[in-house]
Amino acid sequence: MEDRLKNLKKSMDRTVFTQLNFTDQHRKDIRDKIKQQDENEEDVLLAVMQLLVQEKNGFELVKLLRGRGVRKFEDNEGFLYILLHRLEQNQWIHSTWKESKEKNYRLTDKGKKILQKASKKQTKYRFALNELHEG
Repeated sequence: MEDRLKNLKKSMDRTVFTQLNFTDQHRKDIRDKIKQQDENEEDVLLAVMQLLVQEKNGFELVKLLRGRGVRKFEDNEGFLYILLHRLEQNQWIHSTWKESKEKNYRLTDKGKKILQKASKKQTKYRFALNELHEG
């Protein structure tokens, strides 16, 4: 399989990629966009936790996050569900299925304590993110 992928890459280098030209400015813009995505992960985590003080489903979360200017989930809503799954594994949130077959999420007591700590700390975003990765 690896050889097929290498051959495909070589073929694409000879055909498709020869037509692509990136200016230095375009490369810089791409790098800046990638850095911006990484920095926003902390803001997104905190925003999701703040919104889950009250029970919400995934659709409501995306809508409310969009209202806060968080656009990370517009093209990839699956990322939100991955984040929610991680929060649930760390017992920061609890989920329940409703009769309408929608899954709702809400902060647990543990999640509320983490959110309180994060809000009090000067480095609240780093703290919450580190807790999530360690948990």
